[in-house]
Amino acid sequence: MKSFSHAVGSVFQPIFHLFGWILAFCYGLVPNYAIAIVMLTVVIMGALTPFTIKSTKSMMAMQKLQPEIKKLQQKYKGPENRQLLNEEMMKLYREEGANPVGGCLPVLLQAPFLFILYSVIKGLANKVLIHGKLHALPRYIPTTSKMYKSLIVSHGQIKAFGMDLNLKPFSTHSSFAAQVPFFIFVAVAVALQYFQMAQMNNRNRKTGQAMPSQQQAMQRFLPIIFAYFYLVIPAAVVLYMIISTVIRIITQDLMFRAGVSNPHKNGVRAIPAPETKETKVEEEPSTLKPQTKSRSKAKRKRKAR
Repeated sequence: MKSFSHAVGSVFQPIFHLFGWILAFCYGLVPNYAIAIVMLTVVIMGALTPFTIKSTKSMMAMQKLQPEIKKLQQKYKGPENRQLLNEEMMKLYREEGANPVGGCLPVLLQAPFLFILYSVIKGLANKVLIHGKLHALPRYIPTTSKMYKSLIVSHGQIKAFGMDLNLKPFSTHSSFAAQVPFFIFVAVAVALQYFQMAQMNNRNRKTGQAMPSQQQAMQRFLPIIFAYFYLVIPAAVVLYMIISTVIRIITQDLMFRAGVSNPHKNGVRAIPAPETKETKVEEEPSTLKPQTKSRSKAKRKRKAR
């Protein structure tokens, strides 16, 4: 197990150093750890924004396709038509540019960045035992950077606005009052995630789009699951999640205002309803009338002769 973790760590080492360099560069511009993390978050979200836009479009496309999906499910009922139903649904997804798992894309993309940032923050607060005393020895950032020197002076504490951003809500704090801001960070992060989902739901209600039950369940429980992680990771990483969620909220709002994700644009193709006996009976009179008229005319002509 140790050899495996060492192998994974060696693969990610260049990435850790890259993000550490960017973070140290941001700190050199504004010597505040919290602001440096915010600047790094903006850089990361700038790279992820195209995926966020694509994911939002895919979610809206999936929601506007719900009536058509129900039609297909009614048309191809039964286990014997399961394969045909899947083929028709995949064809519909391709034609409309929808992806059933597209809504999960931002969450999936966040996972590696959470791991990277957690590792970098842990490296910043790294300490070694020298002659029986702990000394700060930051990792992943240039030794000549202003951040490195500041961490040496602060003995590895990542302090900003009175908080050591390397600590967690249940870490050892000087007092209960010093612990409260860490719980506030977690509460704000969870509340923002619910707000982002409510923003999407309100948009759906205004456009009359139904939301799949699976997506509703995911929206309810996903922030709760993330709340657990927020309690066991450093406040610096929670700060990253707060800022990244705010950026996603702003991105979605701009998309909605610009009509980029308007579900009524480029309407969905109509799925022909399955034929029934009633439709066949209704069609028969219209098709028979011209034939009976033409036959009566032919009879009158023969009598006249």
